[in-house]
Amino acid sequence: MDGSETLPNALELSLRRLAAAVDSLEQAAERRMRHDEARGNAEEEYALMQDDRSRLAVELDAALDRSRALEAANIEVGARLSRAAQAIGAIIERKDPQAD
Repeated sequence: MDGSETLPNALELSLRRLAAAVDSLEQAAERRMRHDEARGNAEEEYALMQDDRSRLAVELDAALDRSRALEAANIEVGARLSRAAQAIGAIIERKDPQAD
């Protein structure tokens, strides 16, 4: 083996190592890009969930307010019906005192 054969082999070996290093670098960059994209997607999903949570909290508060208003209205209607029934009973009693 003379020096002329060793130089092309060393150059070929160096080029292969350089190509392998470039491939590894490209793969690492691609993995990093996918990781960053996934992280961005996760952060976006988290922000959307926070928005949904806030919206649902507002809707829940509104539903609770409506429920309380309906409960109060139900109590008021019950009281009015009770008074109406008593008034009707009193009218019937006056009209027909023996109706028992």
